[in-house]
Amino acid sequence: MTTSRRSFLRLAAGTGVLPAWPRAADAQAYPARPVRVLVAVSPGGTTDLAARLMAQWLAKRLGQPFVIENRPGGATNIATELAVRSPPDGYTLFMANSSNAVNESLYPDIGFKFSVDLTPVSVSIRSPLVMLVNPGVPAATASEFIAYAKADPGKINMGSGGKGATGHVAGELFQMMAGVKFQHIPYRGEAPAMTDLIGGQVQLVFATTGSSLQYVKSGKLRALAVTSSTRAKDLADVPPLADVLPGYEASSWSGFVVPKNTSVEIIDKLNHELNAAAADTAIQARFADLGGPPVTSSPADFGRIIADDVAKWAKVIKAAGLTGD
Repeated sequence: MTTSRRSFLRLAAGTGVLPAWPRAADAQAYPARPVRVLVAVSPGGTTDLAARLMAQWLAKRLGQPFVIENRPGGATNIATELAVRSPPDGYTLFMANSSNAVNESLYPDIGFKFSVDLTPVSVSIRSPLVMLVNPGVPAATASEFIAYAKADPGKINMGSGGKGATGHVAGELFQMMAGVKFQHIPYRGEAPAMTDLIGGQVQLVFATTGSSLQYVKSGKLRALAVTSSTRAKDLADVPPLADVLPGYEASSWSGFVVPKNTSVEIIDKLNHELNAAAADTAIQARFADLGGPPVTSSPADFGRIIADDVAKWAKVIKAAGLTGD
């Protein structure tokens, strides 16, 4: 070892620089082996497909496989807990979605806290929901539907992808703001809820744009409103629900998080690559089929989205008296 090298090590040890050196070195070498990507839903939905597109990008750019592992069940809590209990070494990513923010209040005694025990990396997709009705429902606008619901209180069935799904709480928020009441029918995923909406077993579903567009364009379902504050690009003729219920807003999002205490260097490296993917025209074209463009964000941006949704849905859950039982 040279004299200058020894001098540097003594100086580093005395100033606290040395302990940070291995972390930086690890981040530079990361990833050195395959990375697991946990997804809390079954294959085929928006969250799963977005995770797969981004995992392919990361594998190509970083030179290691990013392997999708679907762990559905438990209202997304099974996969979430698995992510929480994983080592904070960058080799387990979790593709969270907006239901995780809902579950923090819906399941307060589950033994972990999504917004605390997992650290945001980057949101990948964020899009509004669509207020959909069966064409047999005598309402062509949200205002007409509210009048219809008030004329037949308790007779309208609202389907959703499950208790605590974003579509469920979006419907609960609608009921609170519109002064109406529906019978909630939870399904094991959004797809069967849409099937029964088309069949007339339920009359209303708040669904993601990605799963809605084909049915709206084919005339199998009628879109009354979108849940964003402005019109959606792919449904430009469908007005925002906020036009009828000022202040109404709800969105569905999916994004990557990692176990807390994962190094900042690894988080920043992943964030940089995910933002590069979001700026790629080929990725943008693929995401168009999912109902929204890929999103560029910092970890702090994603953290604010999570915090805002946790606070918002906590109020709705409390007011509606919802529980995870």
